[in-house]
Amino acid sequence: MVGVTEVRANGLGIYYETVGDPADPPLLLIMGLGAQLIDWPAGFVEQLAGRGFHVILFDNRDAGLSTALDDLGLPDIPAIIGGDPSSVAYLLSDLAADAADLLKALGIDRAHVVGASMGGMIAQQLVIDRPDVVASLASIMSTTGARGVGRPTPAAQAVLLRPPAADRAEAIANGIETARVIGSPAYPAPRADIERRVGAKYDRGYRPAGTLRQYAAIIASPDRTEGLRDVAVPAVVIHGEADPLVPMSGGLATAEAIPGAELVLIPGMGHDLPVQLWTQVVDAIAANAARR
Repeated sequence: MVGVTEVRANGLGIYYETVGDPADPPLLLIMGLGAQLIDWPAGFVEQLAGRGFHVILFDNRDAGLSTALDDLGLPDIPAIIGGDPSSVAYLLSDLAADAADLLKALGIDRAHVVGASMGGMIAQQLVIDRPDVVASLASIMSTTGARGVGRPTPAAQAVLLRPPAADRAEAIANGIETARVIGSPAYPAPRADIERRVGAKYDRGYRPAGTLRQYAAIIASPDRTEGLRDVAVPAVVIHGEADPLVPMSGGLATAEAIPGAELVLIPGMGHDLPVQLWTQVVDAIAANAARR
């Protein structure tokens, strides 16, 4: 990684890294709920750079090394679900504004934008709110926010809402169980790889309170379907057919909402990015960017 630093964006400290030639077209990667920029597999990022992109990765607010908003307190999730948003700290539109301000701080007028899971929701909101900064959109294992689609299975919901780990060992054990439940059934990750990844995330920045605030942002944010109908940039929607956390209906609804969107459904893929699928996903992103 090069260009490792922090900038002020939307009033927050946003930590980012870059990979590839700065002279190449910029491509912004946006990760998901409670995730950090290191959740993008290094080999996947290097493939994107090798396809001629200057790749920018960053930690969302309340994750990794970016600003933690612990002074905003913890959200009351049952109350939010029940229709009382008073404990919501911010919405997906605020996270999208962070991304737009990061690009501005880096002197980038427009970028290809790729988001995974909650990152896909942020990317969708970004192209709705700031179409001027998005050259193309790739929404991976995400959904529109419509309440009837992309809802997790009971088992996936259970791992999503489990209590925070008390220590590193418990965090790793939870990570192994999460991978078993939501990972790609056709491409299971080796246990040692999961342990390494989860341990690295815990050591770099374990922020369960921030994850809860991000989750509150997801459930309190409005449906993006109507806004997506006005998207005018090339878009590709990539989704695993075996995703239990954001089931395939979320991807189908996203592709249906965006005019001219390409839909790429991948058999055996769950809610992760297995090494065996990197080239297929990178090919889809690059082909979509070339449509601009």
